[in-house]
Amino acid sequence: MKALTTEKAPAAIGPYSQAIEANGFVYASGQLPIDPATGAFPEGGVKEQTRQSILNAQAILRSAGLELSNVVKTTVLLSDIADFAAMNEVYAEFFGEPYPARSAFAVRALPKGALVEIEMIAAR
Repeated sequence: MKALTTEKAPAAIGPYSQAIEANGFVYASGQLPIDPATGAFPEGGVKEQTRQSILNAQAILRSAGLELSNVVKTTVLLSDIADFAAMNEVYAEFFGEPYPARSAFAVRALPKGALVEIEMIAAR
């Protein structure tokens, strides 16, 4: 098991790793839409936050020499399921066929008041 880290994504804000590589898979922790350059959420709504969350996860995967095309599973957490269509619109800009498997859930709240958090599993 190997911990992965990059300055191109927000640092972990608790006792967890940005990602763990094990047995040919990279497990990227849920990414909040924090811009690593500013430490703030992007202006706008769920579309902008979805884009930033995916960019953060992409940066982590790239630190391991992987791309979004290596992603086999994502989990999307939304603070409001009404944002599903808007999130999905941005999500579709980043992934092509074969699309990764995905789960999407509405949750009561996300850290720091985020509208979305996205985690990914990628295979070598």
